[in-house]
Amino acid sequence: MTPKEIVWRAVHRERPPRLPVSAGSLGVEDRYGVPIHSLFQEEDGNRRVDEWGCVWEHTDVPGMGQVKVHPLEDVSKLGAYRFPDYTDDRRYTDVQAALEQANREEKYVIAGIFLVLFERMHMLHGFENTLVDLYQDRPAMEALADGIVDTHVTLVREMARRFPGKIDGWTMTDDWGTQQSAFVSFDLWMDFFFPRYSRIFDAMHAAGCDVWVHSCGKVNEIIEGYIRAGADIVNLCQPRALGIEEIGRRYRGRISFESVADIQMTLPTGDRGLIAADIEALMTHWASPEGGFYFSDYGQGAAIGVNDESIKEFEYDEFSRWSERLYGEPLPPRRNTH
Repeated sequence: MTPKEIVWRAVHRERPPRLPVSAGSLGVEDRYGVPIHSLFQEEDGNRRVDEWGCVWEHTDVPGMGQVKVHPLEDVSKLGAYRFPDYTDDRRYTDVQAALEQANREEKYVIAGIFLVLFERMHMLHGFENTLVDLYQDRPAMEALADGIVDTHVTLVREMARRFPGKIDGWTMTDDWGTQQSAFVSFDLWMDFFFPRYSRIFDAMHAAGCDVWVHSCGKVNEIIEGYIRAGADIVNLCQPRALGIEEIGRRYRGRISFESVADIQMTLPTGDRGLIAADIEALMTHWASPEGGFYFSDYGQGAAIGVNDESIKEFEYDEFSRWSERLYGEPLPPRRNTH
């Protein structure tokens, strides 16, 4: 069975022959990402400006950095603000070649959106400003959110028009929680964000694509919102913060999971026993013989304090054993990093 078929079967809980996997640092990847170009980005030493006008600065920890200048901190400027244009042909110049390569490798094709809604709102307006104005200036926040949604729906529709039937899934990021709870109440989330996520997810489904969404933090209630909005699979990198048994009890069979041993409480310790325990819990409570689980290695090891590649090798081998136990086949051979 091809990697593409294995991923699809896992996402839709149709009995894959093994776990699907993304572990690029170990040379194994069942998905193939297609490049959608930014039309503007300035780099100046420690600072860069993205095409939304957000100014990013690097931190002491390797990673994507932090936004330090928010172009719509004064939301009254929204009327003059120009959202990125996803109808521009230049964005898509390398997509066809990527699709041809993905087809040769028989992989599941995925496109991505960075900061799909809430995170893009607070990158533009500021985190505290956004939370306050959801209550104090609802019309302005609705206008800001709708502009972001319109922009991303345009992107999805452009990809569907230009490359019909070629994209298997869309992945996106929106972190929603602290270690204790979500940033907003579930009632506010359903009232404000649910209809807007639904618009984005509906556009993806209309194009024949699966919906993959990432969220960090204790987002136990938000997962319910994602399910109602139509997400097919949720990427959760902090399963211990969520409560592995609770999430399995509430959501297994209703949505699929993309996960890994906990990136905050487990992997940085390097403790093989803890890693094995996380994997056993995930495969017991989140995965099922029908599927519903995708093993995805966290790519930025240095950012979470994992610099020893043997830890990732151990984790990979543990997931491989569980793959064989649940589905019949182990994971593909990994690259030895020693």
